[in-house]
This record gives sequence, structure tokens and C-alpha cells, in this order.
Amino acid sequence: MHDPGHKHSHGHEHQPAAVTTSEKLEKLLEHWIKHNEDHAETFRTWKERADEEGLSQVAEVLKEAADANLALNRKMAAALESLRKKG
Repeated sequence: MHDPGHKHSHGHEHQPAAVTTSEKLEKLLEHWIKHNEDHAETFRTWKERADEEGLSQVAEVLKEAADANLALNRKMAAALESLRKKG
């Protein structure tokens, strides 16, 4: 255990290392991809429910939203791959 009352120096700081922009972007891109997948799944679930209720226009919009999220994910995945190649 670290004794906070001692008087000598260790020669190092007790602060976390700074996170680089690349490291932060990698985590963000991973999170956004997962988040978009979750939304796409929810949109598809509600699209099916809308279809069952005869709400075809709503169902179509939800399908388009799910497809758009997955298209966005392809772009995010390309960015993530590019980022990882540089690192």
C-alpha cells in the first residue's frame, strides 16, 4: 500500500498517460459502429411491427433508416481500418 505520509520522491508522476487522438478515435469508432448496429436492429424490429399493423410507409422509412445506419457503419469500419493500419 502506498503511504501518503512519506517524504521522499519516486521520480515519477501518478497520472495516467495521455490518450492519443488515434487511440481515442479507435475507441469512438468501435463504439459508434456497435451503437449503429444496435439502432439498425431496433429499426428492423419496429419495421416488422409496423408491417404487421399495415403501416407500410412507416415500415419503409424504418427499413431505410436501418439500411442507412449499416451504410454509415461501412464508412466507419473503413475509417477504423485505415486508422489501425497507420498505428
